[in-house]
Amino acid sequence: MHADTGLLSPGWADTAPDDLLGDRAWLEAMIAFEVALARVQAEAGVVPPGTAEAIAEAGDPERFDWAALVRGVRETGNPVVGFVGQLTDLVRRVDPTAAEHVHLGGTSQDVLDTAAMLVVRNAFERVRDDLRSTAGALAGHVRAHRGSVMAGRTLTQHAVPITFGLKAAGWLSGVLDALDRVERVLDGGLPVSLGGAAGTLAAYAEFGPARVLDLVGPLAAELGLAAPDVPWHSTRTPVADVAAALAVVGGALGRIAVDVAVLTRTEVGEVAEGSAPGRGASSAMPQKRNPVRSTAIAAAARQVPGLVAVLHQCAVVEDERSAGGWHAEWQPLREALRLVCGAARNAAALTSELVVFPERMRRNAELTGGAIVSERLGAVLAPVLGKAEAKAVLAEATAATADRPERLPEVLAAALRERGHERGADHWRALCDPAGYTGAAEALADRVLRRYGT
Repeated sequence: MHADTGLLSPGWADTAPDDLLGDRAWLEAMIAFEVALARVQAEAGVVPPGTAEAIAEAGDPERFDWAALVRGVRETGNPVVGFVGQLTDLVRRVDPTAAEHVHLGGTSQDVLDTAAMLVVRNAFERVRDDLRSTAGALAGHVRAHRGSVMAGRTLTQHAVPITFGLKAAGWLSGVLDALDRVERVLDGGLPVSLGGAAGTLAAYAEFGPARVLDLVGPLAAELGLAAPDVPWHSTRTPVADVAAALAVVGGALGRIAVDVAVLTRTEVGEVAEGSAPGRGASSAMPQKRNPVRSTAIAAAARQVPGLVAVLHQCAVVEDERSAGGWHAEWQPLREALRLVCGAARNAAALTSELVVFPERMRRNAELTGGAIVSERLGAVLAPVLGKAEAKAVLAEATAATADRPERLPEVLAAALRERGHERGADHWRALCDPAGYTGAAEALADRVLRRYGT
């Protein structure tokens, strides 16, 4: 029987998130907590020197009885009780004295919450790297296509002309927003958990130094986490912040994915995903090259908000430690991290390999003859005919040329001639050029590039 390896999870399949998020990664993080706790307790004179080293030597994940660990989760409600028992037995084989000081003063939530923060940190560091790669690739597209005219679409229809540089700048802006959130969490938003049974540090104090609060800072420093003001067993702000950052990352990358998927449609053909043998293949239709990276990112992005909602709801917990609220966090947190890690890895590949077809963009923008700039034409006609009549003339002209949109300038010239305004078709043809009505698209794209740093 195989573990969950991504067979039914295209959002993260083959992106190696379980190196960071699998059961072994969580076990390693729990071991790291116990080693670090023993080290700072030894420095405070609470446990004998060498205790941390004995725990580190004994704490090889391969030595644990995994089936027993899983049974322990059902029997005790969390993985820590069984873990501490097995770790103590393993340490006893190395150093019987050190075994008496494993998990000294600790409680399950201290171990697992700290482990969660370590796992999140490792995952977020990878997400940050992939977001940086994505941002770099998008900045390249912005620079290359800041003036490439394309149809802006609203509610699936042609609206007004934009540039692909502006569209890519919008994608880039979202990625930079996501990167800000991830870096904010990494910079002081992942606290160590040390509170004891009910957040008073009483057991640590019983075994520990006169100033038990002096353990928190050194433990945080040992693990590379933040030192909280108070234990956060029932104050789930750190998890809620992680969840919010995951939602922003998923949304930013999902937006790119669905845009790319639309633009790769056969009848649109304005971009294409990078090709490789077998990628995007159909089981039945050999002519197809499906946008698989976009599909995987969109699949991940659509799942993350539901998982984030669970994590935010878990902030509503009773007492000093909850029955079920804390426990409900673990799997949604891991799955959301898996999905976002997968989406970020796929987005870095998608954007770096994306092929852009500016000529096709220009042709598509000209499909309606000049109707795509009817907003501009209305602005020109309103002072001449009045706003209401200008709108009516444009509606009649675009309807009359629906089957032959290239005739719009001639039809407009004739309509204006009937109303006593002599402006030839060439005048209207020049106004119908989509390239002449992209507004501040290039300047806006440049603004995002400046934010990016180029």
